Amino acid sequence: MLHWIWVLIVGAIIGVIAGALTSKGKSMGWIANIVAGLVGSAVGEAVLGDWGPQLAGMAIIPSIIGAVIVVLIVSFVVSRVGSK
Repeated sequence: MLHWIWVLIVGAIIGVIAGALTSKGKSMGWIANIVAGLVGSAVGEAVLGDWGPQLAGMAIIPSIIGAVIVVLIVSFVVSRVGSK
C-alpha cells in the first residue's frame, strides 16, 4: 500500500516538473499532474528505457521526458478541440 502512495507522489512531482518545463502547468490540477506523470513515465520508459536514477520504480529522466511529451500532445489536442 505504501508503495502505491509513493508512486502517486512521484508521479505528481514528475507531472509538476513537466508542466513547469512546458509552461502548461498552471492550467493543470493535481489529478492531471499525477496522470501526466504516470502516463509520461510509462511512455518515456517504453521509448527511452529505464536508465538513470529511479524513484518508486520509475526512471526519473525518461519519465520527465515522456511526461513533457504527454503534456505537449494533450495541450495541443485540447487547444484544437476547444477552438472549434
